[in-house]
Amino acid sequence: MSWRAQARRFPVLAIRDFRLLLADRLIAPASAGFSMVGVSFAVLNITGSTADLSYVLAAQIAPMLVFSLVGGVAADRFRPQRVIIAANLAMAAGEGTFGLLVLTGRPPLWAMIALEALTGTGMAMFYPASQALLPQLVPGELLQEASSLSRLAMNSGQMTGAAAAGLLVAAAGPGWALMLCAIGMSGTVPLLLTIKGTKPAERAGSEPGMVTALREGWTEFRSHTWLWVTVIQYCLVMMAWCAAFQVLGPVVAKAHLGGPAAWGVITAADSFGLIVGGLVSLRFTPRRPMLFVAVTGAAVAISPLSLALVLPLAAVCLSSFCLGVLVEMMMVVWTVTMARAIAPDRLARVSSYDALGSMMAMPAGALIAGPVAAAIGVPAAQFAAAAVIVAVSALCLIPRDIRTITSDQLAPAQGAQGAQGVLPVAEGQRPATAFDYAG
Repeated sequence: MSWRAQARRFPVLAIRDFRLLLADRLIAPASAGFSMVGVSFAVLNITGSTADLSYVLAAQIAPMLVFSLVGGVAADRFRPQRVIIAANLAMAAGEGTFGLLVLTGRPPLWAMIALEALTGTGMAMFYPASQALLPQLVPGELLQEASSLSRLAMNSGQMTGAAAAGLLVAAAGPGWALMLCAIGMSGTVPLLLTIKGTKPAERAGSEPGMVTALREGWTEFRSHTWLWVTVIQYCLVMMAWCAAFQVLGPVVAKAHLGGPAAWGVITAADSFGLIVGGLVSLRFTPRRPMLFVAVTGAAVAISPLSLALVLPLAAVCLSSFCLGVLVEMMMVVWTVTMARAIAPDRLARVSSYDALGSMMAMPAGALIAGPVAAAIGVPAAQFAAAAVIVAVSALCLIPRDIRTITSDQLAPAQGAQGAQGVLPVAEGQRPATAFDYAG
């Protein structure tokens, strides 16, 4: 069926720039899927050390603590698509060079760490620019539809890429997976260059400095108990999840589940769950949104538990799928809550603190995963991570706001699209941002 026929069902598809963005949203996540499988098994094949894998993955995550804020400032002052091009080229350079070194020899640990730091810098620059671009391409009344279709494309691309990467790594090695990641990221550049969009709106008077703007966002962020408590929860949940699933998951897959092909299938099952969760969330509205978000955080313990128990591959895939459904539903609830409760002129800055806070402990999780697993064993480390996730989520329920606040108590922010029934869903953002592009 042609896109013209689809446009009659989804009017946003009639917008040329959005169709180009949608193509990018298929190609880039599919390329990232090759990275997610390729990096882990490249390190394990070369060094055989879970500690080394911890260092490499921590190097990929660490730049997000700095460059996510820088990316937000850049996306405010330049066309967001240009920032995304720079981000994708940084990822292509990092993964392409890594892949070339793997194909031609055995790269030293320092080189792998440096290249993944470059890749992580690109990832960090991507998120705020991606969030800023979509509203410049589609009118407000189509933003919800555009966000839903965009996220479906991203999750579909990541699912396909991860599954294909698992097969490729098993058949030909991780170097080729990393090279395909670089080729795919580079291939998005012509698409992004042809997106016109609109220039950022002119601001009256002089622009505030970056420090002043960030201070205003911080004041708004800490004024909402439900917001900062939940971000602290996901900060620790993501730390434990990164250690037990991202770092130690490939170790379990290699030793017990069938190697890289199995890990690719597990990752693809999670992505498929995200797709289904996006469809379910179109009709799902919990009365107590923050309670749902907090309980979903506790459910993240399913991932390390399924691996610690060394369940059959089908059971691990099923748990990953179910968690993916729940996480995507949670993402929609969270972004709608943010759009209702935060003033539109501060939403981007508050979202930056949300993303930064949720990810800031992930490098620590990646760093400690290998040494802890070496000291007490992989299953024990994964059981400990699951216990941390559940305990932190239980403590998150202590504040009354988390347990009792209802959707109708979150008044739409003045002037927000949500006041007219169109709630902007921030593309690619959630408390657990790294579920999309964690490598």
